[in-house]
Amino acid sequence: MIGSQDLPREKLYKKGAEALTDLELLQVIIGSGCKGHDYKEIAKNLNNRIQKIGAENISIEAIKEVKGIGNAKATVIFAALELWRRKLTKQTAPLIDSPEKAVAQLWEIAGKKQEHFALLTLDGARRLINNRIVTIGTLNASLVHAREVFSYAIEDRAASIIIAHNHPSGMLEISEQDIKVTKNIQSAGELLGIYLDDHLIVTVNGFISVMN
Repeated sequence: MIGSQDLPREKLYKKGAEALTDLELLQVIIGSGCKGHDYKEIAKNLNNRIQKIGAENISIEAIKEVKGIGNAKATVIFAALELWRRKLTKQTAPLIDSPEKAVAQLWEIAGKKQEHFALLTLDGARRLINNRIVTIGTLNASLVHAREVFSYAIEDRAASIIIAHNHPSGMLEISEQDIKVTKNIQSAGELLGIYLDDHLIVTVNGFISVMN
């Protein structure tokens, strides 16, 4: 018979989390099994699923596909993984909690001779996930499609986004077209639950927000 000292929770208490394998840590999170599914079996299947998809990419739907994991348990597991992802990236991913910090990520487009439309995707803690150039050319509604912007945002699992473009003239003036593009992106984001935090115009002479 396996003694209580061999159980993952008891092992964690006595020896610390570092003494547990990844599988044992999952067993601790899962806690208990259900009818027809032992907690060790559930942990093993979940571990295989995580290894296949990747802890950084796995969705709550993928977790729920593991037999023996219901909505409540999937929520706990997914929340634990999300916290781990945030803590893992905390030291490397910059916090974008002000226009100035966003502009610091966009300085490369400020002096471009053509208009560059850029996208910053952010997680729920407002840390940068990715910085992309979406389009190059004159800014207009036909050039900047919400579907292009949000295809990247969905791919990154972003909680919110910041969009930006440069004015090659160096003029910090907001045009009607700038406002129209902002409203289009903002409306699409509200439908998807990925919110537009800001739309910035950046030039060699500084920056301005279209949304203020």
